[in-house]
Amino acid sequence: MTDMSAQTEPLGGLLTRDRIVKWAPILVLVALVLLFPFFEFLEDLLEGKDHFYLLDSRFFSIRNAARIGIAAAPALMVAVGVTFIIIMGSIDLSMEGTISVCAVLFAFAFLGWGGTLASWAWLAIPTALLVGALLGFVNGLIHVRLKIPSFMASLAMGFVGTGFALVLTGGDRLRVEDELFRSLLTERWLNFPIMCHVALAFLLLAWFIQSHTALGRNFYAVGGGEQLAQSSGLNVARVRVMGFTLAGIFFAVGALLAVGRIGIAETATGNNFMFVSITAVVVGGTALWGGIGGVWNTLVGVLIVNVINNGMVVIGLPSYVQDGVLGTLVILAVALSTNRKSVTFVK
Repeated sequence: MTDMSAQTEPLGGLLTRDRIVKWAPILVLVALVLLFPFFEFLEDLLEGKDHFYLLDSRFFSIRNAARIGIAAAPALMVAVGVTFIIIMGSIDLSMEGTISVCAVLFAFAFLGWGGTLASWAWLAIPTALLVGALLGFVNGLIHVRLKIPSFMASLAMGFVGTGFALVLTGGDRLRVEDELFRSLLTERWLNFPIMCHVALAFLLLAWFIQSHTALGRNFYAVGGGEQLAQSSGLNVARVRVMGFTLAGIFFAVGALLAVGRIGIAETATGNNFMFVSITAVVVGGTALWGGIGGVWNTLVGVLIVNVINNGMVVIGLPSYVQDGVLGTLVILAVALSTNRKSVTFVK
């Protein structure tokens, strides 16, 4: 009873902690979307321009929105995979190695089986998904069977994956130049590249798994209280392994979109996805201790991260400022969502 009252304690009028935590990410996103055009206005004012039209804003242009979508699509897939793991109260840091291995093996298979989607090379796509699932399965199995903390097991698997990708490529780049495959980036529907629509389709699939399947409900049950879930007859170990396997599949989708975006597969394909995906999940409002949040929160988080990155480029700020802002947002998001009256020590 004490925890419940603390959780719903009014912070002023209609504001409660629950409502602030729920709506803060969306409000932050809206504020950012309005803030960057304001900076453009100040920049024009300092340059002596006596007018500023919102429709002429570089940030508000359809072209810039598509640019944000292109950057966000692979990161969204990776972050969705991480979301399933964090909902269970675990963490997965293997995404960079998994993405690199999936991207490199996809490129080898694609080039070896014809080099175009019009040939047998299309089989490279399910092959990459299978590789992602296998790596996720092994990751989960190591965590569960050997009873190694998830962050340590997954971090080690990430290093193994990156090393394996380096061995496969010898440090070289594999170019995937098939026009059909690159149409993920070059062809547009409703002003957005096909890869954005593919990411949206997989996001809807993730939402269906999360909200309308027993597996999705089990993720929340494990994250809400592992001991309670186990005592009610749930096979927690199997749920965790299935969660890591599912995350691996979404990492593989992110790898395919990353290759489609730049047309190159290499050891560095997975670089920086760890920071971006974990940041997006946390900033979006999914609790690190599990049981709270979901894929729609992750979508908002990914948009926040990419709007910040894009907006700061538009107004000409350096990359280290972007990283500083994102780090500050993570601290604020965790501080806001943590109920320090019920948590005596944060692990």
